[in-house]
Amino acid sequence: MRPDTLISMPGATLQHGPASDRVYLMKLSSVDATRIIRFMDRLATANGYSKLFAKVPGAAESRFTAKGFRVEARVPAMYGGREDGCFMAKYPDQKRSRIADPQRVRNVLDTALRQEPRPSSPAPPPGWTCRRMAEADVDDMATLYRLVFETYPFPIHDPDYLRSTMRASVRYFGMLDDQGRVVALASAEMDTDGKNAEMTDFATQEDCRGKGLASALLARMERDMAQAGIRTAFTIARAHATGMNVVFSRQGYTFAGTLPNNTQIKGDLESMNVWYKYLDTDDKTQTV
Repeated sequence: MRPDTLISMPGATLQHGPASDRVYLMKLSSVDATRIIRFMDRLATANGYSKLFAKVPGAAESRFTAKGFRVEARVPAMYGGREDGCFMAKYPDQKRSRIADPQRVRNVLDTALRQEPRPSSPAPPPGWTCRRMAEADVDDMATLYRLVFETYPFPIHDPDYLRSTMRASVRYFGMLDDQGRVVALASAEMDTDGKNAEMTDFATQEDCRGKGLASALLARMERDMAQAGIRTAFTIARAHATGMNVVFSRQGYTFAGTLPNNTQIKGDLESMNVWYKYLDTDDKTQTV
């Protein structure tokens, strides 16, 4: 299945396509939210999508609510340390709004919430290196992503895509073993205007799992983001993936809500949990 399509238009960045069977408003920078909502509705109707999903500042919440959207997760002070981030959805097909196995989602969340935050993340194994990735690494990165994800909502299997996002607002981080092989990856998708970043695209080679590599990568990304002036880190983690939800809970992230049947990963539509954390930056103006 082909990757979803990215649309950049005045005041908004959207993604849509059959892979996740949705329209996703990734960034709203226009005060004319009504125009963007109309465009999303037309796009969904024309393609028969079963979900419209929007990540918007709190100032736009009432505009979306008036047009049938509801808040599924909320991150306080996500934008600029002052304005909430609202993860909102509208369902042309109401069946999609219902989680097929809510108890499984609840069990994973309960396990994650029981974790005690760790004072520090695990250190990489001796001789291993955790570093920011460069354009010279994109072929190795794409190879690992192809091994871990059969399908994914973004074309991270494509070196050209990785290179183009590096040149924009995404920083990738990797774990290299003592032979210099890339064995784990993650990325920080930065919204420099909103001073927030999504911690995402975590992938670990199968024979290297259980070594705390995701936690080590997350800690490294948090330090980098704080130095870049990012105030709020958040993630949208697979609600059935106990390991990743535990990683974020142990790292001091707060649960913000569940997005039903939101994202296609490895061939299935999966519900997702939103977690967030305020980073310790030099800018002390954040208010919560």
